[in-house]
Amino acid sequence: MHKTLIIIGVLLIILGLIIWLGFDWTKYIGRLPGDVRFEREHFRFYFPITTMIILSIIANLAYRIYRWLNQ
Repeated sequence: MHKTLIIIGVLLIILGLIIWLGFDWTKYIGRLPGDVRFEREHFRFYFPITTMIILSIIANLAYRIYRWLNQ
C-alpha cells in the first residue's frame, strides 16, 4: 500500500508540473488523426476512435505497472 501511495503522489506531482509549465493538452486530445468528426449546419457527430485507443493503452499500462509493483 505504501508503494502505491508514493507512486500516485509522484505521478500527481509530475502531472501538476506539466500543467503548471503550460502544456495545453486540449490541442491534442480529441483532435488526433483517426478521430471521426462530421459537422453540418445543425448536426455534429464526433467519435474519437484514436483518442480512445490511446487512453485505453495508457490505462492498461498503468494497471499492469500497478499489478507488477504489488506482487
